[in-house]
Amino acid sequence: MKPVQAINRTYDEIAVGDTASEVRTITADDLVLFAHASGNLNPIHLPGKQGEGDDEEAVAPGMLVASLFSSVLGNKLPGPGTLYRRQTVHFAARAKVGDTLTVTMTAKLKLADNVIVFDGRVVNQDGVVIAEGEAEVIAPSKRMTLDDAALPILSLRRQVKFDRLIAACSGLPPLATAVVHPCDQASLAGPMEAAKAGLIVPLLVGPRARIEKVAQEHGIDISGVEIVETPHSHASAERGVALVHEGRVRALMKGALHSDEILHEVVKRDGGLRTKRRISHAFVLDAPGINHLLIVTDAAINILPDLLTKADIVQNAIDLARAIGIEKPKVAVMSAVETVNPAIPSSVEAAALSKMAERGQITGGIVDGPLAMDNAIDLDAARTKGITSLVAGRAEVLVVPNLEAGNMLAKNLTFVARADAAGLVLGARVPVMLTSRADDARARMASAALAVLYEHWLTTGESAVKGV
Repeated sequence: MKPVQAINRTYDEIAVGDTASEVRTITADDLVLFAHASGNLNPIHLPGKQGEGDDEEAVAPGMLVASLFSSVLGNKLPGPGTLYRRQTVHFAARAKVGDTLTVTMTAKLKLADNVIVFDGRVVNQDGVVIAEGEAEVIAPSKRMTLDDAALPILSLRRQVKFDRLIAACSGLPPLATAVVHPCDQASLAGPMEAAKAGLIVPLLVGPRARIEKVAQEHGIDISGVEIVETPHSHASAERGVALVHEGRVRALMKGALHSDEILHEVVKRDGGLRTKRRISHAFVLDAPGINHLLIVTDAAINILPDLLTKADIVQNAIDLARAIGIEKPKVAVMSAVETVNPAIPSSVEAAALSKMAERGQITGGIVDGPLAMDNAIDLDAARTKGITSLVAGRAEVLVVPNLEAGNMLAKNLTFVARADAAGLVLGARVPVMLTSRADDARARMASAALAVLYEHWLTTGESAVKGV
């Protein structure tokens, strides 16, 4: 049997003077949702700067406040089955985000045909009257209940974590970057936006005629930007790596070519960009519903990493996490289960990596595993399974068993959960922005910010990001 949330009161059951109240705290999400529902995009009613140069705190729309009358009338008095006839409202003051409003409706007059007139009053937490008015409704004549059936969940994509990373780069010098084969709109617009933001100084490596044609067709300003001429994509990748050895650039950005082409040159034993540490890739994701950035690794380079390769993958990810302001990254080594099972090799390797971190073979973070996806990122799931861990339910880095698992996880978060994603190759002599051909200019700019912050951390041992 379903629990009952509310039972209405019929016209005959209501007497003049009867009253009911509800309390509601105004949130920033309320303002955004109301703007979507009403179509009112007045910037004075939206949280944060909306390009109007207005630094004043956002004011809740009057009609949002007035709509609280209907909440009491529809839920409590008269309750389910009530129909509006008219409403008048006088706004005496303004409500803002964080205000707790109490709305009270009092039966004032009973008329024919089940019509009741109610006085309405809204006051804030300080007792200040925000609105007063009158509502005329048709009260129900039959008993009706409101079952406790949940509405569909709404999720706002308020993804601003990358904005903070980009802002943190403002005091750092731009990174000289070879943009390898930027021969389509996204791969050319992205680095030029990053250059405009002061993140990089781009050198465009590729066929000059194609680059200039793309710029002209899409209105992308490349005036004053050096173009290093190459005949085709493979030559572009080779030349980009050579520019690193020549000391002309301190980073690479993938353009309109396949990842294998640029990675082939990066990981070459002779003439590549190898270091003593295994090269790996990390996605950094700003996912709705998660209040911190999430790093997923390795989803692009190491197909079936062994234990020692995974140790380097974990260390690379910890270094990146520290570079973007996570002082002591919490690393979940993923498996299908949260207990060691010899039949599942990833669970055994996860336990081994945890012990390696405990013994100081992996440093700078808190590593735990095996953990399944649910108990890695959801605290309730971890508690339900009785997992005692500093990482479970709080993971900031997810280390996947293999490339297939990581690629599917990252793309599910991106295309299903609508996470913003940026990517970086780690463990090479310089950071490599391995963006996807499907990435937009914002993703490429975020990847550029990652590269700037990572290079700064490698150089100084300090993060330029505070409070992420």
